[in-house]
Amino acid sequence: MPPNPETAAAQPARPFLGFGLGLRTPHFQQVLEQSLPVDWFEVVSENFMVAGGKPRYFLRAIGERYPLVMHGVSLSIGGTDPLDFDYLRQLQTLAEAVQPAWVSDHLCWTGVGGRNSHDLLPLPYAEEVVEHVAGRVRRVQDFLDRQILLENVSSYLTFSGQSMTEWEFYSEVCARADCLMLLDINNVYVSARNHGFEARDYIDHLDPRRVQQFHLAGHSDYGDYVIDTHDHDVPHPVWELYRRALRRFGAVSTLIERDDNIPELEEMVTELEFARRIYTDESAAETDCAP
Repeated sequence: MPPNPETAAAQPARPFLGFGLGLRTPHFQQVLEQSLPVDWFEVVSENFMVAGGKPRYFLRAIGERYPLVMHGVSLSIGGTDPLDFDYLRQLQTLAEAVQPAWVSDHLCWTGVGGRNSHDLLPLPYAEEVVEHVAGRVRRVQDFLDRQILLENVSSYLTFSGQSMTEWEFYSEVCARADCLMLLDINNVYVSARNHGFEARDYIDHLDPRRVQQFHLAGHSDYGDYVIDTHDHDVPHPVWELYRRALRRFGAVSTLIERDDNIPELEEMVTELEFARRIYTDESAAETDCAP
């Protein structure tokens, strides 16, 4: 897909942190001791909602050296339980201490009746759900006094009676709530494979003004279906979709996630450098195509 000059011209200035990694416990000490070609780190918010101890020590020390963003897994923004303001107060307190570039969570629900499934569950793509979720996002943003980013999740089932595509639903929620997007490229690929839609259609129909961060990750491919396991290197089809996303959205802060089978930090950095090279190549190609 060629660069879109109209899209590029309409795109607002946004923070570009460069290329980052998810901060994981096995790498804490190395991150402090070494000078790394990593521009920023993303931390899982819930892992640091403690008053002190080693996690907060490392978070403070690493935050003095690198920009940080906070990424949550427990907001349950699509749930039907009341918003958990105890959780939001903890999130706000952590954000005040960390001063992250931004705060994100997932466009999903995680439980019902006060029970947490510890999973990121998909929502029905319908108008009434858009209104429900957008209203909750607005209340969260008012409480935190900041815009948040919502991430698209991978999914393995669909609901009957849906009236929208996933990208239409995602776009409508973010537009009505006036929040931003954390676009997980791997999740787009996984869901496209599982549900039989074209991943490029998803990328091509999102508003470039909303996309502020990318996630890249690996998955487990079982042939008939794909599971978002975050325990493999980023595979070739996801890299190709990343190229398309760069041509569509331009300079977007990019992060590689790894949550299981975590390799040595040097391997993670090598993979991150590959993402940086793809970005450089696509930027050069767009410059060559400019009138």
